[in-house]
Amino acid sequence: MATEKRLSARRKHTLKSCMLVVANNLLEAEASVKAGEREKFLADKCPPLELPYARDELLELCQKLHEQIDISEEERYCLEFKLNMVLNEVRDLNIKIVDLRGKFKRPRLKKVRMSADAMLKALLGSKHTVNMDLRANLKQVKKEVKEEDKKLRDVGDWRKNIDDKSDRKKMFDS
Repeated sequence: MATEKRLSARRKHTLKSCMLVVANNLLEAEASVKAGEREKFLADKCPPLELPYARDELLELCQKLHEQIDISEEERYCLEFKLNMVLNEVRDLNIKIVDLRGKFKRPRLKKVRMSADAMLKALLGSKHTVNMDLRANLKQVKKEVKEEDKKLRDVGDWRKNIDDKSDRKKMFDS
């Protein structure tokens, strides 16, 4: 490990700056080439416009311009249609790839507290407002109070209760 030569920070910095300068020069050259191609294309497709002074010549020029506009619009439409077809094909292929892999990413769902009324309103829309009182639908059971239970609850004076039990104890002792 000691035999490996490491670059010093200064050397790294100089190499990095040299690489950035070269990349910047390449980008500028590429931009100038693109600008030249664009100028050449525009010169070929759009020759300089010379406006005639006669009415008939102006009408003829307008008709030529309209024909050129129609041709360019047809080309644009065809290219746009081809682009949409390619994008749809790419989307379908991506779906097939995901299907073949068999892995589906499930999104993380946030916990949302929602009442039953709000949930029904979200599902059915704002037109249908349904107020559900879930407790109203529950079966109500009336509890019958037995007299024995009532006597057990109403113990009364605790000293009296102890005296009664002490008499029982005496009965068992004898």
